[in-house]
Amino acid sequence: MVGGFGVPGTPFCLIDELVRQGQKQLTVIKNDANEPGMGIDHLLKNGQVAHLVVSHLGLNPHAIELMNAGDITVEFCAQGILAERIRAAGAGLPAILSDIGVDTLLADGKEVIEVDGRRCVIEKALSADVALIHAKQADNFGNHTYAASARNFCPLMAMAAEMVIVEAEELLEQGEIEPDAVHTPGPFVDAVVHLPELTNAYDVVER
Repeated sequence: MVGGFGVPGTPFCLIDELVRQGQKQLTVIKNDANEPGMGIDHLLKNGQVAHLVVSHLGLNPHAIELMNAGDITVEFCAQGILAERIRAAGAGLPAILSDIGVDTLLADGKEVIEVDGRRCVIEKALSADVALIHAKQADNFGNHTYAASARNFCPLMAMAAEMVIVEAEELLEQGEIEPDAVHTPGPFVDAVVHLPELTNAYDVVER
């Protein structure tokens, strides 16, 4: 999982490190595929992505070309349903029910049932091995805050992945973030990367 709502919340430095490491056949779950030459597009250009789960590709013609050529597979999901499927995984639910997309391409291959007279698609919860997240502030325990629309997907993804790595613009000591300001608490986080100190290597604070 890769956080972000367009640019806000996208962990650009962690994506660059993933490009450097070169893992292949990745399934990437993200709201969008960023724009050409930015973020997820670097993974696509490096041939590392096999499957994308997104709400749209419209800002990235390169991703559309790869999909049309059959070089990657893409699962489209309505934006709100994508967020809810991720939230469901974080809450321990196997699936959600939604009448969005019934009798459209979005429901192809999915089971449709009737509940109280309404036809609903069974949308399976989305989890991941790793979530890469961008935060405005984090402390050395992993508590962190997001800026603006970065909160649309990042908090949900932090709950739905086995390992959570956060890149933070500002690294603070535990207790320096007011409890009411914490958007994702430290127990969900496995490692914090302090962006200002990224020179020759990542400064990773492991709990």
